[in-house]
Amino acid sequence: MAAAGAAGAVANVFPFRDARAAPDPVLEAGPGAHGPLPVPLVLDNGSFQARAGWACPGPDPGPEPRLQFRAVCARGRGGARGGAGPQVGNALGSLEPLRWMLRSPFDRNVPVNLELQELLLDYSFQHLGVSSQGCVDHPIVLTEAVCNPLYSRQMMSELLFECYGIPKVAYGIDSLFSFYHNKPKNLISSGLIISSGYQCTHILPILEGRLDAKNCKRINLGGSQAAGYLQRLLQLKYPGHLAAITLSRMEEILHEHSYVAEDYVEELQKWRCPDYYENNVHKMQLPFSSKLLGSTLSSEEKQERRQQQLRRLQELNARRREEKLQLDQERLDRLLYVQELLEDGQMDQFHKALVELNMDSPEELQSYIQKLSSAVEQAKQKILQAEVTLEVDVVDSKPETPDLEQLEPSLEDVESINDFEPLFSEETPEVEKPVTTVQPVFNLAAYHQLFVGTERIRAPEIIFQPSLIGEEQAGIAETLQYILDRYSKDVQDLLVQNVFLTGGNMMYPGMKSRIEKELLEMRPFQSAFKVQLASNPVLDAWYGARDWALDHLDNDEVWITRKEYEEKGGEYLKEHCASNIYVPIRLPKQASRFSDTQAPSKGSGASGGSAGEQA
Repeated sequence: MAAAGAAGAVANVFPFRDARAAPDPVLEAGPGAHGPLPVPLVLDNGSFQARAGWACPGPDPGPEPRLQFRAVCARGRGGARGGAGPQVGNALGSLEPLRWMLRSPFDRNVPVNLELQELLLDYSFQHLGVSSQGCVDHPIVLTEAVCNPLYSRQMMSELLFECYGIPKVAYGIDSLFSFYHNKPKNLISSGLIISSGYQCTHILPILEGRLDAKNCKRINLGGSQAAGYLQRLLQLKYPGHLAAITLSRMEEILHEHSYVAEDYVEELQKWRCPDYYENNVHKMQLPFSSKLLGSTLSSEEKQERRQQQLRRLQELNARRREEKLQLDQERLDRLLYVQELLEDGQMDQFHKALVELNMDSPEELQSYIQKLSSAVEQAKQKILQAEVTLEVDVVDSKPETPDLEQLEPSLEDVESINDFEPLFSEETPEVEKPVTTVQPVFNLAAYHQLFVGTERIRAPEIIFQPSLIGEEQAGIAETLQYILDRYSKDVQDLLVQNVFLTGGNMMYPGMKSRIEKELLEMRPFQSAFKVQLASNPVLDAWYGARDWALDHLDNDEVWITRKEYEEKGGEYLKEHCASNIYVPIRLPKQASRFSDTQAPSKGSGASGGSAGEQA
């Protein structure tokens, strides 16, 4: 049993991979991108990761997007690591050393900083091998947020048409593209899309193949908030490893070691059992170095260290002894000079010097001269003896002097000397015993382990219970119930027959079972529903956008051309099965200048009132 338990404990230890992104190569466009018609470029512009690739017509359009990178930028400085230019995506390598420099064009999931967005587009076009000079001569399919603000779309269209000179563009919602990719072809279906990504979670009702924008809802929680919550939990649990608990490692724990509990309270009760805890806790091994341990030194290395300490102490004592000898010699010369004043008969100067020395009589002066002379002679003998025999005698006995420092060794000197007393023992075998016995039995690897237990379910749970992190929002279940209550019973039964889960935050094990449990609790007795998980929740949005681009390549009714952009503005949108609903800007009518400058008359009040009503 003990051996089996040890094997299970070892099996639950997982090292951090600390994956480092490799720089993306500059790819060739390929023969399929140069046909009679320009091949569309498909860009899934996500707040966590950007995905870009070609929508090449033919039987084999390609297995996956050719370019995937984190949607972050870091502006370098002159002489800094990586050069002076901005770095984008995978060119950053590891994000943690540059975490304080990272910038994102997104606020939540809406691009607001178009200068940074331009850097992401430059990186995509350059590494995809766009060869047209001075412009991007390809149609572009670009994903955007649900109910994207008109200002954000206007700035994006201006960037694409004015900066890159594209011929036409089509906007669509990433989760609807994923829905489009997973449903059978040419089937107009209704359903509920639950899309949870890096920053937000959306619940979108689809009626007869079109988005019902009036009843879609957003929860401002996603993978970013889960990673931050997990980081706070582990930093409070392990304050000694504060700097090692980074956001990148928390994202690794979320992606590879977390799961969603079907019943959160019941799952917490299971973790109270010690056996369940031991079998299910994941021990994350932080990197550490064992070179600092004294137990790793061999006996020869220990002996060499002792010899080095002995030589340093000998040099230190010799230097101290010489400094004290020099100081005593200077004191002795001073006292002899005062005695010469007495012998020469200069009594005024002699008495003045005695007062400075704090002495009362010539006899006292003679006594101190004799003591100091003997002390100087003894110090000279000790220095000569140390040079000949290489012995270290750290106790210097010197006579007291009235106005100068004590010649006795101070308490600090004695304590520092006592620290090295084991080094001067004549019996070397007895020196080895205290060194080996005081070595602590300490498992450094176990000290650098993070025990991730209930944190595996606490972090993903925030999208169902936002109150765990203090957010005053409704979770997925409450929001789902709120949306369904806005429809009649027949429409509700139609929607729940196709509940579709997509987005990177839906990849936790147990997510589908949890959604089914929540629907079972809120739906009437013996009612039916169906929950479907996307075949690839992360990449299906790009696959769906690619399929849509190939299906509508020649349909001008879904593409926004440059002429339409110049006529109708950057916020203009052509609707299609995967797009937002276009709501044009309606500005109030302004009164004409003539009515403003007209002299007041009897009918001016009535005309002003009618103008106000029209406005």
